Amino acid sequence: MTEPGVSRPGRRGELGGYARAGFQHLTAAREGLADLARALGTADELALLDGLSAAADPDTALAVLTRIAEEEGPRLAALDAFAWRRLCLLVGASPALGEFLYRHPDLIDGIVARDGRLPSGDEARDELLAAVTPDGTPLAGEAGWNALRIGYRALLAGVALFDLTSAGAHGAAPDPRPAFEAVAAALSSLADAALEAAIAVGRATLLAEGATPRVAPEKFTDLRFAVIAMGKCGAEELNVVSDVDVMFIAEGDERAATALAREVMRAIQDPALELPLWQVDPNLRPEGRQGPLVRTLSSMLSYYDRWAKAWEFQALIKARACAGDLALGEEFVAGTRPLVWASANREDFVGSVQRMRERVTEHIAPEELPLQIKLGPGGLRDIEFSVQLLQLVHGQHDEQLQLRGTLPALRALVEDGYVARSDGERLSEHYRTLRVLEHRLQLRDLRRTALMPSDDEGRRVLARASGLARDAKELSSLWDRVRREVRELHLKIFYAPLLSAVAALPDEEFVLGTAEAKARLSSIGFLDPDGASRHLAALTSGPSRSAKILRNLTPVLLQWLALGTDPDFGLLAFRKVSEANREASWYLRLLRDGSLAAERLTLLLANSKYAAGLLEGYPEGVAWLERDALLEPPAPEALLSEMRSLVSRRPSAQSAAERLRRVHRREILRLAMGRVVGVLDEDAVARGLDGAHTALLDALLSAIRAHAGGESEAPEIALVGMGRFGGGELGFASDIDLIAVARGGATGTGPVSPAAKVVTELRTLVSDPRFPVDLDFDLRPEGKNGPLVRSIDSYRSYYERWSATWEAQALLRARHAAGDGSLSAEFFAMADPIRYPAEFREEQLRDVRRMKARVEGERLPQGQDPAMHLKLGPGGISDVEWLVQLLQLQHGAEHPELRTVSTLAALSGAARLGLIDADDAVTLEDAWRLASTLRSAMRLWNGRGTDSLPRDWRDLAGIAGVLGLPRDRTSELVERWHTVSRRARAVFEREFFGYREDELFPEVQA
Repeated sequence: MTEPGVSRPGRRGELGGYARAGFQHLTAAREGLADLARALGTADELALLDGLSAAADPDTALAVLTRIAEEEGPRLAALDAFAWRRLCLLVGASPALGEFLYRHPDLIDGIVARDGRLPSGDEARDELLAAVTPDGTPLAGEAGWNALRIGYRALLAGVALFDLTSAGAHGAAPDPRPAFEAVAAALSSLADAALEAAIAVGRATLLAEGATPRVAPEKFTDLRFAVIAMGKCGAEELNVVSDVDVMFIAEGDERAATALAREVMRAIQDPALELPLWQVDPNLRPEGRQGPLVRTLSSMLSYYDRWAKAWEFQALIKARACAGDLALGEEFVAGTRPLVWASANREDFVGSVQRMRERVTEHIAPEELPLQIKLGPGGLRDIEFSVQLLQLVHGQHDEQLQLRGTLPALRALVEDGYVARSDGERLSEHYRTLRVLEHRLQLRDLRRTALMPSDDEGRRVLARASGLARDAKELSSLWDRVRREVRELHLKIFYAPLLSAVAALPDEEFVLGTAEAKARLSSIGFLDPDGASRHLAALTSGPSRSAKILRNLTPVLLQWLALGTDPDFGLLAFRKVSEANREASWYLRLLRDGSLAAERLTLLLANSKYAAGLLEGYPEGVAWLERDALLEPPAPEALLSEMRSLVSRRPSAQSAAERLRRVHRREILRLAMGRVVGVLDEDAVARGLDGAHTALLDALLSAIRAHAGGESEAPEIALVGMGRFGGGELGFASDIDLIAVARGGATGTGPVSPAAKVVTELRTLVSDPRFPVDLDFDLRPEGKNGPLVRSIDSYRSYYERWSATWEAQALLRARHAAGDGSLSAEFFAMADPIRYPAEFREEQLRDVRRMKARVEGERLPQGQDPAMHLKLGPGGISDVEWLVQLLQLQHGAEHPELRTVSTLAALSGAARLGLIDADDAVTLEDAWRLASTLRSAMRLWNGRGTDSLPRDWRDLAGIAGVLGLPRDRTSELVERWHTVSRRARAVFEREFFGYREDELFPEVQA
């Protein structure tokens, strides 16, 4: 190490060199380095300093190495620069191994001069067995213990050096994490070898004279004895210092086996001249501490078959025969494998595992919670529990997941589509990061710990030792980020609702295409099991990642589809949506990651043909199911702005209309989805439909004007909403009633007037072959026989001279919908005196009553039961609206509260004014709301508009499914309508026609 002619560092800038090397106590370091140089007999302090700069904690390394040099100066002085640097690296990261080398300096040369590779399992086993059998005969008692522990620590020092050099000198190398798996496997091999050597020492100890007076020596000779590694050792991912979880299995004398198990544990963990290695923990055995320490193979298998709890099967995932009679151990492992992978079928299995993870966190001291690398939120246990739960739930049907190690299992989960690739990669990286930090913490004092240092100095040393950060601040930032992301991913995976659903499925659910599977499809509600099987085959066949993911998901999705009204249609629709989204990575993630989206999608497709049809044309709409906010309709202003922007970027009115219709369909789909899954109510749907329709009409008018041909501009017109559209009370089954108004001079009575051309073009452009949108102008003066568009003066002339009372009544729902708002304002200034007359004469009252009776007599479809007609039948929508409109005609001029286009707002105003009894108003509102809801639900269910409540059970079940009601109680739905409508009809006849109660129900009076 000495180089002649090299002098001690000069005084100028000397302390700066120590600081750059990582020392914290600079003056003490300068003096200590001088002492070390004297002990080594060298003047080359720079070479010593260079080696110490590799140490994670140079101050401590200097102190330990000085102690060794005082005793073994020539040995250390003989090391070359490479070996010296490796020694400093080892002692700086592990002062405890430095103390071990102080006790056993003869091992230094062999450790620091190793060839830089990890020992294989066989090499470690041979080396430790040789250590405890120096002359071919195993050492007994403490002599064997000490030989075992010395040999083990020498091997451990070599593994530690490999690990540290993979990170480089305080982070000089790129990343220590790729070496983690190899290091953890090597540590597991050392534990296996230690247990094997402990068995040899234990047998020798028990066979020594007088050691076991009650057990004959031949009992040990004939004894078959196996050690089963559990936990991290079983998974071959052991820590530097950790409890090694084991179970003992034996065939032979029970007392001999128990005595040997105790001696194995003593050889590794009892006090002796050489310090214990780690704790051997046998408490994962059947019945824990209360159970026998050793069991026979048959006793073990019987216990797991009859008595074991869910957590015990989770622990067995990692079980591995590691020492002793390996054949016996492998019999146990093979015998318990089927039980492990069938354990997820147990009742509440997923819930029990989730609760067990929560209990682990509850037992951590509050002050330690944010520092726990292993057990705390965002720590190693979050990753391990997530992986194991996924393994147990899905591994019963997927042998690729039946792995012991966390990282191999996580890779398999990603490859088979159970975990998103990006999520799996992040979890793998974070797992390695946390394990590297845990290893470095334990390596320092060879003490079992998983607590992140709370002080800056501790974190600085850990940062240098791990190579993951430059300083304490950077390490703290890394720790916070990793912990946060691990916790987020754990909560996302560990509490996914799909896990519980998959775990609850019977085994035969996963075997598709067989006769048994078809019978099962029939039994859960599929009417065409052959067709369902074809759809499933199309979805799940092939080696693609999407097919794998869908194979995992379809058993659960089938269960959910079967809960819908028409699972056959739902499965066909699901196939179409899945094929349309085949290239979209977000789609499979949305289904797999277990938010509400998957369940909502099946609910939607099996319960609403209307929504399913729209979704087929806009399959990306599935993404909205993930969050309630995405199912809320946009603000009307925002939607109108979007549509107008589309118009400005299109070369023709036709191309603009195509884009506008797509946006319109998108918003209708959003509303349908929101209603079926229960995010929106009828009022929200009405507002959303109104916003979508008005934005479409306004934008189309803008497109017509922007791309008008000829020399003159298209005339300005206003569209006035009528009926339920005018009242802002649309449902999915409602028409879009309109009248068109133009300025004087732009209209005429002929069909080719400029304004009429605009309206005709509007009706053409709004027509959507994929989603019918019909504009109904039949409420205009003279109906179908009148001109399509009129001027204000023409409307005024008509209403003053020719209009019937019912036409003034129709104006009560008129409001501006689209186009020229100022023109609409002029129209309403003309219409208000007509719809809110200062005087409502008796003959006008008779006209309204006569017209209502005529509507009931003539417009009700022939052959239909009036009591089932939601619009025109007794107590239906027409009764409520005609009564409210009569009150508006009679009192609207006097009371501003009644001057509203909303039926329910006018009804509420009439009740406040005392024009109708408050209880009667509630009765009418209940009937109107129920009828409107049922009409919309029928459209959502089968895609067809109808005004009658069906009698067919399947259609009634469809309505109930849309409304989230039990489908097996459809008769109650009909009875509810009959009850509500009967009460509403009684109020209507009394208030509208003036009938007395005894005239309505003479049988009650009698």
